[in-house]
Amino acid sequence: MERIILGIDPGTTITGYGVIQADAKNPLLLALGIIDLKKLNDQYEKLQKIFERTLYLIDNFKATELAIESPFYGKNVQSMLKLGRAQGAAIAASLYRQLPIYEYAPRKIKMAITGQGNASKEQVAFILQRMLKIDQLPKNLDATDGLAAAICHFFQKNYSSNSKDKLKSWKDFILKNPERVK
Repeated sequence: MERIILGIDPGTTITGYGVIQADAKNPLLLALGIIDLKKLNDQYEKLQKIFERTLYLIDNFKATELAIESPFYGKNVQSMLKLGRAQGAAIAASLYRQLPIYEYAPRKIKMAITGQGNASKEQVAFILQRMLKIDQLPKNLDATDGLAAAICHFFQKNYSSNSKDKLKSWKDFILKNPERVK
């Protein structure tokens, strides 16, 4: 069965997304972009736009799974609440289309892409650019953050479902994935 993963980095100013086709070994980039919400002043209009655009992406690309970044815990409770609402709008759209939803912490996503949980947006974007052979990165790196969520999920699902025996060390990883080592 063909898997199409929609990855979302939720935000109330900009929501980033990436869509990949996941075959057995390698992800294929289908789309990368942002939902720009800067011109909308009403918070509920922003949530509606996230919901509608997520539905559009699911329907247009025939997505089969959603990978979404979870809100991070910061000092500003209001910001976290807004992020949670944005995430909820995307999740609601996915539930409406009966997609399975997978949520990943920002550190886990960065770790899956770069090997470092505290990597910068630029580091994540650079590695994704090389991995997926993206000619030109988008101006707004929230798009690559959404793509990173999809790639993180691709790695998680592929390694948990394709490996009959669990990896015990980096040596095991290298032996079982020589194409990922450069």
